[in-house]
Amino acid sequence: MATTQLSIDEQIALYKRGAAELFTEEDLRTRLTLAATQKRPLRVKLGMDPTAPDIHLGHTVVLRKMRQFQDCGHKAVLIIGDFTARIGDPTGKTKARPQLSAGQIKANATTYFEQAGHVLDTDPEKLEIVHNSEFLSRLDLADILKLMSHMTVAQMLQRENFKDRMKQDVEIVMTELMYPLMQAYDSVMIDADVELGGTDQTFNNLVGRDLMPNYDKPAQIVLTMPILRGLDGIDKMSKSLGNYIAVTDAPKDMFGKTMSIGDDLMPEWYTLLTELSPDAIQLATDPKTTHPRDAKVRLAKIVVATYHDQAAADREEELWQKVMREGQLRDDVPEIAVTADAGAAADGKLLFDRASLVVQCGFASTKSEARRLMSQGGIKLDEDALEAAKEPIAIVKGQILRRGRRHAVKLDPHA
Repeated sequence: MATTQLSIDEQIALYKRGAAELFTEEDLRTRLTLAATQKRPLRVKLGMDPTAPDIHLGHTVVLRKMRQFQDCGHKAVLIIGDFTARIGDPTGKTKARPQLSAGQIKANATTYFEQAGHVLDTDPEKLEIVHNSEFLSRLDLADILKLMSHMTVAQMLQRENFKDRMKQDVEIVMTELMYPLMQAYDSVMIDADVELGGTDQTFNNLVGRDLMPNYDKPAQIVLTMPILRGLDGIDKMSKSLGNYIAVTDAPKDMFGKTMSIGDDLMPEWYTLLTELSPDAIQLATDPKTTHPRDAKVRLAKIVVATYHDQAAADREEELWQKVMREGQLRDDVPEIAVTADAGAAADGKLLFDRASLVVQCGFASTKSEARRLMSQGGIKLDEDALEAAKEPIAIVKGQILRRGRRHAVKLDPHA
């Protein structure tokens, strides 16, 4: 969406949409006015430590805000924290993070940039990539002491999780105390006008805002975004919790996972993951005007179209309707090889322990869970419910095993 012609008032309204906090709107207006007078773009910073290889929709909330700044003509500066990742951000952690190897950090950083390109405009005129090892690794002891002199221990211990760890007598490593200062030094070095982050980064980002005047730089504006709740509607989206949608997920998985969220999550997801106006979101998520199923389909299509294309989104809607409304199978049911574990019948057909078969197909993690699903009628072989009986069952190539309506595999039995 091209928005380069927006006025300062319109830009501020756009940047505030969906945001949690802005420090401060007055400062942002002043900086935008100055930039317009000087005919230069703002430098908008986002730091990302490559501590894991994948980016999910939770990460894209801040990336999408950065893209809005790009579309208004400003310069995005993506900080790849290949140096700070060696420590690990202590935010939200109850103990020190394990340090990553240089190889892990490098591999993750490459993946981060590739995946961020699903959201950001990667034109070099609009995006600058900076690895903070370029300057942090060159600090000598005098530089580090100067940096540390700008913050007191009392200030640092105001951080909520540090307070909790001290109360619980959990150690705080000295390098963790340095982390916010090093992230703040990034802002100094790249002359950040604005720093973006999730609400979990507010402390770190405000350290940068406070630090910059000590280096004769104007204090950066800080804009924070809410943390996106994951598929469970409770915890923040996280790969470790399994409640996430990765930006590299297949269209089928993106669509299906989005359709699985609770109705109460839709206003949040619409606000943080789409460009719809607040009025349009209100109409889309109000059950008096839009059926929740239809609102969810629309949201799922937007998600798929954003990270794939509109044709993929249209196809997934068509297949979803086929499966969920008509009870038919998708035409792209995956084939899975399964290993017989109960020998062979007299006619030569391969025999399977029923619970083992369900586990092999990924429909249950344990045999006891598989037996529970079968006893509840949740597993079908072709069109018939698979009973939780003890005797083995014969399987031939091409049969379909299903769990509910959404999950199905075509069986390819082997001895």
